[in-house]
Amino acid sequence: MLSKKTKYGLKALTFIARNEGENPVRVGEIAESENIPQKFLESILLTLRKAGLLGSKKGKHGGYYLRKEPADILMTDVMRVLEGPIAMVPCVSLNFYEKCDDCPDEHQCSVHKLMIEVRDSTLNVFKNTTLADLSGV
Repeated sequence: MLSKKTKYGLKALTFIARNEGENPVRVGEIAESENIPQKFLESILLTLRKAGLLGSKKGKHGGYYLRKEPADILMTDVMRVLEGPIAMVPCVSLNFYEKCDDCPDEHQCSVHKLMIEVRDSTLNVFKNTTLADLSGV
């Protein structure tokens, strides 16, 4: 299941992409519009800023803005920042591989084979979807 952190992060990024103008988008505006608890949203936006997806500006006209064009923000990047590994089991992860303790031979494991297919299908969707696709910008 998709975590609330990731769901809210995607909603916030989409809102920023749609509403970013001359001034950054305020946290309170995002929280109110998208029905996201503001403290939780602040934490999510900070994570996205530290990952380089968002920038922020302080002051009267402060808030968050995209550091790249929406068409250049891939869902693989967003998902890995907010959700962690895309693979459902560590033995098929491309970036966070770990051998499963209970599996003597990955190459004979039926779960391993299935999860590779799931991972590849999921990656295909995420690699071919950008923030522009989600936001309609």
